[in-house]
Amino acid sequence: MPGVNRAQLVLARFDDAEYRLCRGLNRASARPWLRATLRIASRLGDGVLWYALLATLPLLYGAAALRPALIMVATGLAGLLIYRRLKSLLVRERPFLRHPGISLEMAPLDRYSFPSGHTLHAVCFTGQAVAHFPALGWVLVPAATLIALSRVVLGLHYPTDVLAGAAIGAALAACGLALA
Repeated sequence: MPGVNRAQLVLARFDDAEYRLCRGLNRASARPWLRATLRIASRLGDGVLWYALLATLPLLYGAAALRPALIMVATGLAGLLIYRRLKSLLVRERPFLRHPGISLEMAPLDRYSFPSGHTLHAVCFTGQAVAHFPALGWVLVPAATLIALSRVVLGLHYPTDVLAGAAIGAALAACGLALA
């Protein structure tokens, strides 16, 4: 196919292979309480939760939080550049666009799905924050999990988009922790 690169062909095969799992998870959005909960989680993952975290860390932990917070800002910006570049190179259509059996339960922020930027940032920020301030784990780990789950259930991502975002986020968190 002219204009289609090898990575896009591989992703198209994954799209078809993941359809059943994606559709099954998407059906859970028929439960109003779950759909509402995951919409809130997804909106928090738009950045609100991470901006609040970065602003709150110095208030909670004083000067000890300044360096970790600045490194988290740097890894967050790196994550933004990475996922935007990958999305523009790989142009994987979102599941609700490719498969009529998947219902869209929340408007996407952009057109393409691979990797999940929401999950990337959730894992990146949560990994670093919990490593420095373990007491935050009881809030951040469930929030990051709900954000990642929301992306598939709401019809916005395939499971591999979320897994790739988590892997990139974990790598960025490891880099951030090495710098700290």
